[in-house]
Amino acid sequence: MDLEMYEECVRDYETVYKKEPKRAHKQFLEEAKLELKKSKRKNFYKILGVDKTASEEEIKKAYRKRALLHHPDRHTNASEQERKEEEKKFKEVGEAYSVLSDSKKRERYDNGQDLEDMDGFGGGNIDPNHIFQCFFGGPGGGFRQSGYSGGHYSQFPGGFTFQFG
Repeated sequence: MDLEMYEECVRDYETVYKKEPKRAHKQFLEEAKLELKKSKRKNFYKILGVDKTASEEEIKKAYRKRALLHHPDRHTNASEQERKEEEKKFKEVGEAYSVLSDSKKRERYDNGQDLEDMDGFGGGNIDPNHIFQCFFGGPGGGFRQSGYSGGHYSQFPGGFTFQFG
């Protein structure tokens, strides 16, 4: 397990459990199966470049950095293949942020539950542009004027609003 050789570990624990069907052996086998399953899915922490113990603020900061780095508008002069690769990375960054920024989804992800089982997750139907715009606003910059009586309050990234007057 420490070497992260989960397939071999599962086989070994299955052999041990068949020879001695003890509760502890079954527990080790289940743990190895869970780690194997987790190792085969996307590592959202790695995608954002943060540690598993990262705070919400660290995750948000890492998302901003990676989203700006991989945003499709930054790669308009790149080759078609490079643009597609950057777009794929941008979507993965949005997906990672979507899970890790939500405490319930993050807990379920950390516990090895399938992403498709997450309520409202939708199996990857996330629009990373929407998440990006929540942080960086519309085309004009970091915040946008909202429609309150001629624009008397401004909406900042993440839904924060400030009313003038």
